[in-house]
Amino acid sequence: MDWTHHRFCTLWRLAAPPDAVYAVLERAEDYPRWWPQVREATRLDDRTGRMRIRSFLPYDLTFTVREVRRDPAAGVLRAELSGDIDGWSRWTVTAHGTGSLVRYDQEVRVRKALLRRLAVPGRPFFRANHRLMMRAGRRGLAARLEAV
Repeated sequence: MDWTHHRFCTLWRLAAPPDAVYAVLERAEDYPRWWPQVREATRLDDRTGRMRIRSFLPYDLTFTVREVRRDPAAGVLRAELSGDIDGWSRWTVTAHGTGSLVRYDQEVRVRKALLRRLAVPGRPFFRANHRLMMRAGRRGLAARLEAV
């Protein structure tokens, strides 16, 4: 088993309509305004940006995000990630009752040297760290959607 490889799937149920949710998610450069763990998000060009994230554990992850699919009709945003983590991420937004169901999928390999060395003993902590970050992201997105 490659202990530096991680797959994540997170589901968020939100009261807002899918179009409103998608509109916020497609503006990654605004994530730091509503998602506390996204410390920096800088647009480099039309399809590429740079992000720095930090959750509960005392380490930052910095990586480049390159958009590979933006499909508002299907509610899909997909990106390739490279840097401290390499892989891909995908948002899928669908109607759910009177609101939305947001699914976040991510598959990455950790490239940051310290985290690679701690891959085996740190794995449960890294996964918990990710869950905490995603929980805060859901809360921040819900608050952002209520404000607009």
